[in-house]
Amino acid sequence: MILFLTRTYFPDGTNGTIQCEGKVICNTIELPWKRNEKRVSCIPEGKYFIRKRYSQKFKWHLEVVDVENRSLILFHPANNALKELNGCIAPVTELSGPGLGLMSRKAFEKLKTFVYVALDREESVELIVE
Repeated sequence: MILFLTRTYFPDGTNGTIQCEGKVICNTIELPWKRNEKRVSCIPEGKYFIRKRYSQKFKWHLEVVDVENRSLILFHPANNALKELNGCIAPVTELSGPGLGLMSRKAFEKLKTFVYVALDREESVELIVE
């Protein structure tokens, strides 16, 4: 499975849309681009893989692996990138401003369910960020 994350960059945040085979899965919010600095920047454009991950804080969620000079880049719910993200990607149902979105938990569950079906079939899941 290949997911495409198409972004629009703003000084206060990064907005995006995730599609698979031309179908929109959800929108996303991220931190603004700040040269891939840990905890303050979105990740660089490129090709990554996604895997399942579990933590006490987020329970079952998704991790973007092999991001250069970064670790623990997750997909998890958040509605305000500057206040709730440290470099991760938050799925949102609706964008409401730069780095801002609505109904993140709903969008996160939709994305997680969609990706887990492929992972459970032992398919690789690629994320192409552009």
